[in-house]
Amino acid sequence: MEKIMLENKKQKLQVAALENGTVIDHIPSDKLFTVVSLLGLEHMNNNITIGFNLNSQKLGKKGIIKIADKFFNDVEINRIAVVAPHVKLAIIRNYEVVEKREVGLPDELHGIVKCSNPVCITNHEPMPTHFHVVDKEQCIIRCHYCEKEQKREDIEIIK
Repeated sequence: MEKIMLENKKQKLQVAALENGTVIDHIPSDKLFTVVSLLGLEHMNNNITIGFNLNSQKLGKKGIIKIADKFFNDVEINRIAVVAPHVKLAIIRNYEVVEKREVGLPDELHGIVKCSNPVCITNHEPMPTHFHVVDKEQCIIRCHYCEKEQKREDIEIIK
């Protein structure tokens, strides 16, 4: 019993505690660096800890990102949801978790995804894209303007 407690304590010490900021957890390992890129973390000066291929009972292997002194807005969170739905987001203030939630797709996506229809007006005019989420579980979206549907594997995120 004591050995298990010691092993659990050691696992928790792999990543330093965060005083204020955001923890993004349960990221599928194959999506971790996509999330890093989508959020532009490589351009931030904040203290950022990234854990890759960590053991997870749910996912087998997972990624985790801890960002000091950064709190994301809904648009940034929606970008994550498109490529890695069901990640867990924890807001930390004074070393305490003050909010915890699972990220999910919203009903609509604005200016996040590129329309795959080459004749869509959004690919020819300087205007933001607008998609309706048809199926949140399968991540099927429909363009508001041309009504072309796209599946998760065909989605291109606007950077």
